[in-house]
Amino acid sequence: MIKRCCLMLILASVWAFNASAQQSSPELREILDRLTRLEAQNTELLREVRSLRERLGGEEAKVTDETGTAKPPAPIAERMEITEQRVAELDQTKVASDNKFPVTLTGMLLMNSYWNGKASAGGQYPVVVPETGYASGAGATFRQSIIGLKVDGPEVVGGAKVNGSVYMDFFGGGTGLNQTMRLRTATLDMAWKQQTLGFAFDKPLIARRDPDSLAQVGVSPLTGSGNLWLWRPQVHVEQRHNWGDRSGLRAQFSVIQTAEGGTGVADQYADTLASSRPGYEGRLEFWTQTGRARFEIAPGFHASSTRVIGQSVPSRIFSIDWLVRPMARVELTGTFFNGQNVGVIGGLRQGVSIDYREGEPYAKAVHSIGGWAQLKIRASQRASINLFGGQEDDRNRDLMPDGITKNQSYGANVMYRLGPNFMTSFEASQVRTSYFGSGTRINPHYDLAFAYLF
Repeated sequence: MIKRCCLMLILASVWAFNASAQQSSPELREILDRLTRLEAQNTELLREVRSLRERLGGEEAKVTDETGTAKPPAPIAERMEITEQRVAELDQTKVASDNKFPVTLTGMLLMNSYWNGKASAGGQYPVVVPETGYASGAGATFRQSIIGLKVDGPEVVGGAKVNGSVYMDFFGGGTGLNQTMRLRTATLDMAWKQQTLGFAFDKPLIARRDPDSLAQVGVSPLTGSGNLWLWRPQVHVEQRHNWGDRSGLRAQFSVIQTAEGGTGVADQYADTLASSRPGYEGRLEFWTQTGRARFEIAPGFHASSTRVIGQSVPSRIFSIDWLVRPMARVELTGTFFNGQNVGVIGGLRQGVSIDYREGEPYAKAVHSIGGWAQLKIRASQRASINLFGGQEDDRNRDLMPDGITKNQSYGANVMYRLGPNFMTSFEASQVRTSYFGSGTRINPHYDLAFAYLF
């Protein structure tokens, strides 16, 4: 600016001198032309300085906020400080991988304090009330805490994206000092735009939904009461088709390894029982969404066979599961099934019974009907209320004399977020187990939990 003022004074003096002389010499005209060029160059330099300031976010640059109103941006030094802080946070939370692909550490640190009635026979959370024994139980534990890793892998043949996860907890072993770590679930998927090929150790395809609970995490909530929960090795394929952005279809098929111990075959025939068998499952999910309202309904099937005493016993299950969310704060979920020999994928452990015909043993499947449902009410952004219940009802004439004719569970919990990743829950529930010929046993359960999510 000083240089510009000096130039203006010089120009004014020259023009004054020119006016007094009433004519100009060639030398004077040359000086005036040079000064004019210098003035133009100075103006161009000032324009470039303003442009650089705008690019660097200087005082002359303007940005807009969320409402579209212009406002000055934060100074460069402040923005650099924020960036450095974010880089430091990322450096603290990253998990190193030999192959340099992103790996995320996730999980839940969960503390449960609980109290059971006398019919629990001292268990932490019995899914079936024992037929005998009277001993109440109370205590606290971290056994249901979960540690997981999620992997975001590369693209492979055909542009498929590879993703994976593995989750573990400390629910193995007993309640003393042998609280060993065990595998919960694991997945490895190759996902294209409309198809997925995956390998998993997970729940059956026909029973992927779960009620919400922090009291029962070591096994799926409502296990033995309508929720077919067993985590088993499987391979699955999925085909997706969307009709616009508001509705679509998911067709899924899987081959699963069954758990034949769920058949409940008597010990004298255990050496004739195949420990595992292949099973075949399919599921067809229709969904539609409008705003925050969403509806899903999915019929499915399971088919396998149990080999025992040289005979083949079928396992045939039809299922249907659903999600109904008419508004953002209310949600109804659940599953219904009807079939036979359901213990091989997580029903009551009495899927096959051994009877005698003309003095020879023969195996028959136990027919079952059951399911569960949950109503979720989001009272606020922090609080939610869950009301749930379920049952498995096995056909009496298929059972052995000491069999369970019906197992029911129902309860409610309130979950509250104390912070972004810190929450608490209080749950009250009851299990009712009816035995063939010896009546019904009832056990109440109360649980106060604190969970830190990471």
